[in-house]
Amino acid sequence: MSKVIVSVFILVGILLSGCGSSTQLEVAPLSQELPAWYQTPPLSNTSTLYAMGEGKDKKEALTNALSYMASTLSVSISSTYRAKTTVKEGSINSQEGEYNSDVSSDVKEIRISNYEVIQAQSLGFKKYAVLIRSDKSKLFTSLQQELEQRISLLHSKQRSLSADALTKYLFYKEQKKEFEDVPNTLVVMKELNARFDSSKYLQALSEIDKNYKYYQSNISFSVSSNVQNLNTPIEKALSEKSFHISSSGKMHYKVVIDTAVSKANAYGFTLARAELHIMTKNSKGVNIASNVLHLVGQSSQGYEVARQDLVRQLNEKIQKDGIDKVLNLNI
Repeated sequence: MSKVIVSVFILVGILLSGCGSSTQLEVAPLSQELPAWYQTPPLSNTSTLYAMGEGKDKKEALTNALSYMASTLSVSISSTYRAKTTVKEGSINSQEGEYNSDVSSDVKEIRISNYEVIQAQSLGFKKYAVLIRSDKSKLFTSLQQELEQRISLLHSKQRSLSADALTKYLFYKEQKKEFEDVPNTLVVMKELNARFDSSKYLQALSEIDKNYKYYQSNISFSVSSNVQNLNTPIEKALSEKSFHISSSGKMHYKVVIDTAVSKANAYGFTLARAELHIMTKNSKGVNIASNVLHLVGQSSQGYEVARQDLVRQLNEKIQKDGIDKVLNLNI
């Protein structure tokens, strides 16, 4: 028995002496050499734009690269991106990628074309980097060609416009929104080509704005109703859109509210159940829009007060849905 105990102590001593050894396990650190183009990316010059971007994947890296490139031209952009890539042994073969982009600003759209992805590499730990470049002269030419096409399409649509004033107003309202990016584009084009003359395009923008304001200031509406004061909420909404409220004119439109009201009672309240037929007619008496609304006025003070509560109900309907939806007319 004593021999067994001695053997155990000897074994424990050997193990303890081993734990006291100076030998330690070493783990080699993971490292990846950063490419030269990442550490010192090329600078833009008089003929070429360069930009580098990083992200968790290639899509995000390219978006950031395009954003940086555009920021040098005083444009804040976002990008949608589509790419097909080939993965080989953990690396990206960017030469086999197909890149298509549609770059636009947060509010105003601008397209950056003719850019090229010249470097793309994973840096590890969900970090990706790309380097892109764009030829300034090609980018300028593509922007100018697109702008010329848009101006040509504008003139073509103008020639086919009907004589109706409201139709023309809506057309120029739409064109104002369609061309709201152009001033931003002109700034970019001037940065790309210092000799660029933007007066031709600024004149086109000025004409759109002038025509829009002309029709807006000359179109008038009148509103009639067979229920007292029911015209007031619609007149107010039209005025807030800068239309005149008058009785006549060559660009005049009539809104007619024909309302059928029935009396009812519920839970101590008197109800005025109404069906509103709303029609909008042009200066020739042609019906150009119509709508039907169902409203319920209520009051504890009698039927006439309940009928007048319909005015409040209509006003709330306009505030909620907008005058366009109430009239069923895009204005």
